[in-house]
Amino acid sequence: MERKTMKNYVLALLWATFMFGGCLARVVTVSPGPLIRVESQPVSIRCDVNDYMGPREQDFEWMMSREANGQRMKIISTFDASYSHPSLSKRVASGDIAVMRLQDNVVELKIGEAKSQDAGFYWCQTPSTDSVISGNYEAQVQLIVIPKTLKVTPQTPPSVVPEGSDVTLSCNVTRELTQPTYLSVTWLLKKGGTSEEILTFGPQGDVVTGAKYARRYADGAIRLVPGRNGLFELVISRVTTLDEGIYECNGTEWTHENGGKWIQIVGSTKEMGTVAVTPTGQSLSVKASSSSSPPSMNLHLTPGDKLTLICSVAANNLPSLSLEVSWLANGRDVITMERNGVVISNMSASSAQGNHGEANIERTGADEYRLVMRQVSTEDGGTYACRVRAFIEKGGKSSGGGGRWHMAAEKTSSPVTVKVSQIKPSFTLDIETIVHPQMTSEPTELACHVTNITHLPLGGRLGVTWEHTALPGAASEPQATHSVGSIDGYGNLLPGAMYSDRLESGMVSLTKVQPDTFKLRFLRTQEIDMGQYVCAVSAWSINTQDNVVKTAEHQSLPMTLRWDPKRPSLNVVAKRIREASVGGATFEMSCTVATQNLGEAGYSVLIQSQDSLESNVRTIMTFSPDSVMQHGGATDPNRRDSLVLTKSGPTEFRFRLGGVQLSDRGFYWCDITAWTKQQPGQTWTRATSAESNKVKIDFQENGPSFSIAIHSDTSTVYPWQTAKMKCSLRISGSSPKTDHLAYEVRWFFTRLRGGQTTTQVASVDRFGVVRKEFRNSSSDVSIEREDTHSYTLNVHGAHDSDSGEYHCVATPWYLSASTGAWTQAGELTSSKIFLTVRFAVWESLKLPLLYGVSASIGVGLFSLVLGLVCAQCCCRNAAHTPRSRNKLMDLEMD
Repeated sequence: MERKTMKNYVLALLWATFMFGGCLARVVTVSPGPLIRVESQPVSIRCDVNDYMGPREQDFEWMMSREANGQRMKIISTFDASYSHPSLSKRVASGDIAVMRLQDNVVELKIGEAKSQDAGFYWCQTPSTDSVISGNYEAQVQLIVIPKTLKVTPQTPPSVVPEGSDVTLSCNVTRELTQPTYLSVTWLLKKGGTSEEILTFGPQGDVVTGAKYARRYADGAIRLVPGRNGLFELVISRVTTLDEGIYECNGTEWTHENGGKWIQIVGSTKEMGTVAVTPTGQSLSVKASSSSSPPSMNLHLTPGDKLTLICSVAANNLPSLSLEVSWLANGRDVITMERNGVVISNMSASSAQGNHGEANIERTGADEYRLVMRQVSTEDGGTYACRVRAFIEKGGKSSGGGGRWHMAAEKTSSPVTVKVSQIKPSFTLDIETIVHPQMTSEPTELACHVTNITHLPLGGRLGVTWEHTALPGAASEPQATHSVGSIDGYGNLLPGAMYSDRLESGMVSLTKVQPDTFKLRFLRTQEIDMGQYVCAVSAWSINTQDNVVKTAEHQSLPMTLRWDPKRPSLNVVAKRIREASVGGATFEMSCTVATQNLGEAGYSVLIQSQDSLESNVRTIMTFSPDSVMQHGGATDPNRRDSLVLTKSGPTEFRFRLGGVQLSDRGFYWCDITAWTKQQPGQTWTRATSAESNKVKIDFQENGPSFSIAIHSDTSTVYPWQTAKMKCSLRISGSSPKTDHLAYEVRWFFTRLRGGQTTTQVASVDRFGVVRKEFRNSSSDVSIEREDTHSYTLNVHGAHDSDSGEYHCVATPWYLSASTGAWTQAGELTSSKIFLTVRFAVWESLKLPLLYGVSASIGVGLFSLVLGLVCAQCCCRNAAHTPRSRNKLMDLEMD
């Protein structure tokens, strides 16, 4: 059966080779031409060959001629260094002419700087490696070299333009037309060392914009104005400060080759000049004043009076701006006139009723806006300012005025103080420390007492604001003051920006314990809380519209809060709890943490080890401050059940390693880090860390010793036969019982003798489970255990890809008599044997020849017997007439 299969395989291979070889026809192609290039510019001509026979890597030869049918001149070859014509040898040696192999069947002829004498016809030729001559072996392309006539002449734009105006960028791009070439012009903006494309026109008359300018071009803010005689103009409308930089103009000459591909043959970039945009904010000025003569910055009014304030605006590019004007009272918006003239009042409904001031804004000129408030009340007093926001339309002139708007500048005038006379309550303040911290993380409590209260109206209320000023740092650093929080006249708690999270979580609290006493409490004081504290108490009264308004405010003297901050420290001590004196025993150690200047904390633990004091450190297990235990990558996953890390006390951790092996010997210690939380719900913050002393596991295991060897009955097999290679192990010393011994055996294969690439073929673990790796071969493998110490690798249906070096690696396991635990011995590697799979030519052909000879002899014998039978049958029926003895008489009768 094997011989018949081999016969069919050989016949199919011969038939496939004949059919495949008969269909191939070599095809050599070059870049489509004619190729138009410019003098002094690089030239690349690609040549590739396909559908060829022979080796994968093909060689190429380049030749050229001034005329199509002229004498060819050798340029360069991929395999003959002396191929070049003497007139070109210097350029080839200098690298000006070179051939670069892109793939096995693709090369590129490169000319560093094209010359006029390089124009002509180029041939790419491939020497034949085919068994049958078919297809084409060379291809031709024409190269046209034209002089470099491209000129780029930009005009210098204005160096400084105001924001919101237009900029025209003019650039002249020309060339002498000797061949069908095309031009394109590109404007670029250079900032720093990077140039960004604004717009490109050409070479087909199309327009391509940069990514950041597409929207502006669609809105008409960027317009292209083609001129005559190579003049092109780019108009940028409504420039902003983002349009500052160095403008460049690039002119490029293109050629359109056969195949529909545009090729850039030469280009030139020239700087047009630097354009600076004057921001609107530099010239914008806003001034607020009273309508009195002369204008005053301080007004004294009584309840019911009329308040009139004037806002004056000035700017260099005022006609290009659209203004939004707002009046602010004590930093809050009162009324706003938007840029389209719509007025929006931001006053509450209650303040617009009765005898209270009703605000209105009017535009009295191109640069003047007036605020009018009738019948002011005491709550209308304060500082008034005019805020102006200047907008510039992003869309161009063709956008119809409906484009997008960009706020160019915002300015607020100096305030005008308006005082409305009233009788203010008065009182005195006293601040004291109730709980003073001695160290970080301890609680702090401050109290603010209000005494000598006078002129507080019936139903009046008190509010408080706590402010903190940090301790002074360097001499050049100003002291920053921040609001901790406040309680307003409605009793609402208003947290400060820096303390909002701590107030919401309860780590900081503001309370009113009595009508005249306020407290500030820190549950866990931080170092940043040191500094000066001030309580500002405000008096609130109810007006006729039942609104609570602030009538007075006083601040206490500052009170300094300071303590000696001590850095936390950590000390870790490791001690051995259980000694591992023999293999298979249990090792246990504890790590105890001692802290100083550290409050409530969580701990993360790393159990680390190293074979010696100079070897690499391995992480065995980790324990997070949230009590999450994870295994490191230093231990076999199958032994993770033997690893235990627990928290045995508030500051004590225990590590246990069961069934120690020889590979576990070394040093073990704990790396512990202390973590703290400033408040519940926040993430852990690292405080400090320390490593413990190192505990050593050191024992000697007097177990058996092993050796390994590999051998095969034969090193040569024929295809489809089975190859056998036996891996034998020997044991010496104290030999355990048979059922107390097991092996893990792995087989490896190297394709070449002494090669570096080794792959695993198959393996059997100590429990007898066989695993076969994926193999790119038609053969199959199996592992046979002949006895306790012998394993045989069988390669069934050997193939030529199975030829190579084989070796085996074994790991013995034995049951230790001293501990009763399975112990792993050292890994053993056998020598290598080489297996050769030969192709038996006579064995594959002798059977077909024997069948042919036998068939020929059989057909010949059958033909001879058939002829004799036919002759006997035909001659038996013919009548025989005896001839007369008298021949003369017979003739006369005839």
